[in-house]
Amino acid sequence: MKPKTFAIDIDGTITENGGGRINLDALSVLRHLTKIGHNVIFVSGRSSVEGYLLSVFGGTTRLAVGENGGCITNGPNNHILLGNKKECFRAFEVIKSKIDNVKEKPVFPRLTEVVLERTFDIEEAKKLVINNNLNVDLADSQYAFHINSKGINKARGFREVMKMLSISKNDVIAIGDSETDIPLFKIAKTSVALGNSADFVKAEAKIVVSGKAGDGLIEAMDKLAPKLSEV
Repeated sequence: MKPKTFAIDIDGTITENGGGRINLDALSVLRHLTKIGHNVIFVSGRSSVEGYLLSVFGGTTRLAVGENGGCITNGPNNHILLGNKKECFRAFEVIKSKIDNVKEKPVFPRLTEVVLERTFDIEEAKKLVINNNLNVDLADSQYAFHINSKGINKARGFREVMKMLSISKNDVIAIGDSETDIPLFKIAKTSVALGNSADFVKAEAKIVVSGKAGDGLIEAMDKLAPKLSEV
C-alpha cells in the first residue's frame, strides 16, 4: 500500500483545551504514523512557523501550512507566501471603521493574513466585504476570525504541498473540526470531522467520530488503522 499524507488541523483537533495545550497521546499517534512511513503535515489557522516548530519537536513531517493556506514553511527561513497581507490589512481598516469592537488578536506574526478576536458578528463583516468589493475572504476557525486574500484557504495551501510531494487526492487524509477545514475535506479522498465540529462541518466529512479534539483524532486513527498498518 502506498503511504498516505495526513493533513492535520491543530486547534480543536490535537489540542485539549482552549489555551492550545497539545494532547500528547494524539501527538504520539501522529509521530508513529510518520515512523511507519506516512506524511503528517499540520494545516492550521495558526502561523506556519508554529506548525513547523510543532512538527520538529513532535517528530512529524517537517512541513507546515499556516495562516489558513496563506503561507507554507518547510525550513527555519523558508516560507512560501500565497496571500497578500496588505490587502487583508486594508480590509481590516474598513471593517474596523464600520463595525464596533473589531480588534486584532495577539498572535505569532503573520505574513499573509490578519487575525481578529471573535468579538463581533462575522456575517455582518462578510456583507461589508461584498458591498465594498474587498478582495478578501473571512473565516471562523473557532480560534479566531481570519482575513485572507480572496481564494486563499487550506485547500489552496495544501495543493502546493501536494505538488511538492507529488501526491494525488487519493493519497490524502484530512482531519479537522472547523469551517476552515471544509475546503481541505474537499481535496482529500478521506476526510474526518471530530465530535466537537459543528453539524455543517460534519456534513462535509466522509467520516465523523464522536470523540472530541485529541481524543477524536485517536478514535479516527483507530478506525483507519487496519489499512494504514499495511505500509
